[in-house]
Amino acid sequence: MPDGENGESLGTVMVAGAANLAIASAKLVAGLISSSSAMLSEAAHSAADTATEVVLFAAIRHGERPADARHPLGHGRAAYLWAIVAACFTLVVGAGFSLTHGWQTITRGEDLGDVRVSYIVLAVSFAIESISLLRALRQLRAEARRWRVSPGRLLERTSDTMLKAVVLEDAAALIGIAVAAVGLVLSQLTGSAVWDGAASIVIGLLLLCVALTLIRTNASLLIGQAPPAALQEKIKAVLAEQPEVEGVVELAAVLMGPGQILVAAKIDFVDETTGERLEIAADQVERRLTERFPEIKQVFLDPTPGRSAAEEV
Repeated sequence: MPDGENGESLGTVMVAGAANLAIASAKLVAGLISSSSAMLSEAAHSAADTATEVVLFAAIRHGERPADARHPLGHGRAAYLWAIVAACFTLVVGAGFSLTHGWQTITRGEDLGDVRVSYIVLAVSFAIESISLLRALRQLRAEARRWRVSPGRLLERTSDTMLKAVVLEDAAALIGIAVAAVGLVLSQLTGSAVWDGAASIVIGLLLLCVALTLIRTNASLLIGQAPPAALQEKIKAVLAEQPEVEGVVELAAVLMGPGQILVAAKIDFVDETTGERLEIAADQVERRLTERFPEIKQVFLDPTPGRSAAEEV
């Protein structure tokens, strides 16, 4: 992605991280005062989200390191590795704690304390999480307009794993807050701890779904995922329209990091393009391609005869 978008993703992550840190502390205090299983699960939820933002911040910084002799294609994919680590933390700490603590509450019961502070914390947390989610959605919609796709489609296919993590985690946080509030209300009305424990389990399952989704997505990107087919067609069209190019024999494009694309293409240059003119033509084609698509960081062009020329030989 362009540097401006990378900076915007960094800002989105920092806002989400700061919000989750404050929320996790408040929920922990409220959970200890009220002895609510759902509130403690929400504290674990926010703590896991905070750890995720810290790891994603480090991932962004690491992925921006330039290519070197040991890593000639850059460090972009490190972002996907660290995103998997962050998702595993959410899976183990957030989901694991919520599920086990919820089950213990259902089987052993609990004595609720003063839950008024819990309601206040949940209301404030909902407002803060909403602000963080709105910022992430604003960035998502802006990028969707740029690529002329729906925000949902972009969220599914984007290589910006930081933005995807923030959107999914903030959405899950809002749902989790609502679930915790419902669990507290029902436990108060019925006098049964089952509702509070059930809310904790639902929060755990929610975290489990988010973590597994992020692990699956980032694993695909880490292995080496191609950009969307529509983008590949646009790249091929830009290559084909260059005056030095007779045709595109083969195109391979791979996501090398958030907003970082590597393009390798077998190009059938016009027959008159040979020797020094071929070098100049290849350089011009590469420059025009990267100007049209700033996300393309590396281009490898292989002069290759077209099918008709190859058959004649």
